[in-house]
Amino acid sequence: MPRRILPLVPDGLTVVGIEPATDPLIVRVVPRPGPTCCPTCRSSAGRKHGHCERTLADLPWQGRSVRLRLRLRRFRCANPACPRRTFSESVGDVAAAHARRSERLRVLQRHLGLALGGAPAARMAQRLAMPVSGDTLVRLVRAAPLPTKPEPRVVGIDEWAWRRGRSYGTMVVDLERHTVLDLLPDRDAGSVAAWLRAHPGIEVIARDRADVFAEGARAGAPQAQHVLDRFHLLRNLSVALRAIVAHHHGVIRAVGRALIDQEVEAAQAAKEATRPPTAIEVRKRATHARHWARYSELKRLSEAGASVAGMARAQDLDRKTVRVWLRQDAPPSWRRRRTVPTILDPYRDHLEARWQAGCRNAAELARGLIRAGADIRPRVVRDWAMRRRRASADVMDATPGSMSAPRWRPPSINRTAWLLQADPSAIVADDRRFLDHLRVEAPDLAKSVAVATRFADLVRRRSGESLEAWFAAAAATPLAKFAAGLERDREALPGAITTPWSTSPVEAQIGRLKMLKRTMFGRAGFALLRQRALTAT
Repeated sequence: MPRRILPLVPDGLTVVGIEPATDPLIVRVVPRPGPTCCPTCRSSAGRKHGHCERTLADLPWQGRSVRLRLRLRRFRCANPACPRRTFSESVGDVAAAHARRSERLRVLQRHLGLALGGAPAARMAQRLAMPVSGDTLVRLVRAAPLPTKPEPRVVGIDEWAWRRGRSYGTMVVDLERHTVLDLLPDRDAGSVAAWLRAHPGIEVIARDRADVFAEGARAGAPQAQHVLDRFHLLRNLSVALRAIVAHHHGVIRAVGRALIDQEVEAAQAAKEATRPPTAIEVRKRATHARHWARYSELKRLSEAGASVAGMARAQDLDRKTVRVWLRQDAPPSWRRRRTVPTILDPYRDHLEARWQAGCRNAAELARGLIRAGADIRPRVVRDWAMRRRRASADVMDATPGSMSAPRWRPPSINRTAWLLQADPSAIVADDRRFLDHLRVEAPDLAKSVAVATRFADLVRRRSGESLEAWFAAAAATPLAKFAAGLERDREALPGAITTPWSTSPVEAQIGRLKMLKRTMFGRAGFALLRQRALTAT
């Protein structure tokens, strides 16, 4: 047998023949000679009884599946008291008893199952010439021993969604080694406390503000220091501030409208000052100039003592017209206001009221009129809405092509809350002007923002010097409810500000857990998910 074939078979076996024409490739092997004893009583083997064969799947050769055909000797047990009469010789570490695959193939297929799951790993194994079913891979994963991990000192606890909004579990992560310590099937204070009691060496617990984890950590590890996660603290602060901003939505809208009106008026004034007059305006100005010249001449003649009849003949006007002009301080404009009645006239007040209430959709306005009994076509209402929108300076009404459309739009409630917490250097000038006006119009909101900014600075700087002063300042603002919630978890707050620990590694492991769930298409149970999450691949 060529010497280069020997490294391809497991140690302890000798190749006696190959059947290259078969698929899979058959390699005939025998164990190397050595002492043999009974597996039950450990007595030395007696006389030879016969032979038997075992077939083991093994690692592929050059992309071809391989089967090892082992020819094993059978012996009689020399111990008369042993219940086992015959036994076959051992193959050592090549394969376990009654196994159908070699140990090295089993380990490799188990790693495939841990990394990819059942069906995806089976497809990959087929391409690698190691065919195996998905169910077998799942069994290999379930039977894999969990890795032994050192006793943790700093842990992070957070929830993970088995089914979002309905079913949750708990993940515990070693924050020093960034490894998953355990998955708990529920989100319960008792389960968390029981797990912590089983690990008495824990010194630091990083968690969020959930009552479940707070109660479980206090009951299970009273000796440990509790640390609130900084991200969750700032997120809770942002939610609280957003609620305060939403309470001032009327002031925010009024300030935005006022700034828009100022911008539109300035833009229209600049446009009127720079654009050339139209032909109609030129004719109107010329007519107005002639009227003023004739009016000025009549005033001059009247002051000189001329009669009405003489002035009428001189200006080619009727005497009644002369008398009317002399009684006025300016010549009449003679603008006709022709009002043509339309089918929409009885409903204009109703439409205007709906428009001011915020309904700007023409189809909805038309449906409202039709439900009220109006015999009107939607097209008529659509034309009215278009004219009304073009004539409005409101940012909510201005069309993209209208000359009065502003270049700045008032921020929404969410964006206003973000602007109030953002770095001033990252805010554009128009938004800064909006915030300046908003602080003037809503001083209580400005005070809340100042207190929130102060707390965010404390968390980001990780300095607990002014914590007591902050609680005193927050009690006099709408953030008092948020501060009261922090008071209930007061023992864990200093750790969030002064220590480097957080639940960020837990969030990263939860993201990996989501990937594992999706690769199994929701068909795996908790035990398999836990096995894959805890076993290093």
